Amino acid sequence: MPEQSQLRREKRLTRHKRVRARVRGGADRPRLAVFRSLHHISAQVIDDGAGRTLAAATSAEAELRKAAPSLSGLAAAEAVGKAVAERARKAGVEKVIFDRGGFIYHGRVKALAEAARAAGLEF
Repeated sequence: MPEQSQLRREKRLTRHKRVRARVRGGADRPRLAVFRSLHHISAQVIDDGAGRTLAAATSAEAELRKAAPSLSGLAAAEAVGKAVAERARKAGVEKVIFDRGGFIYHGRVKALAEAARAAGLEF
């Protein structure tokens, strides 16, 4: 029998595949993909048609570590959301499709999304 953590990861990947079957980012509206680990959170703005990452941010970056008092938690997620939104707008992206990556829209994922909206991304 698989370990509990392995089973949890497989269930998340199953949910992610289901979401990705419908969510596709293009040049006009790229995909804002979120990944959450135990210690960090990261986000990428991806053009699936071209297969390119247009903007990215993670809580492991040195400049974002200064902005957030803790490497994990809501403050770090908000800092990452704000940073990825600013970088996406600098790359010319105003509207995105949100891809929660199979994670529940709650806690750090929700904080990242709301911070990105507040920083000017539409989704």
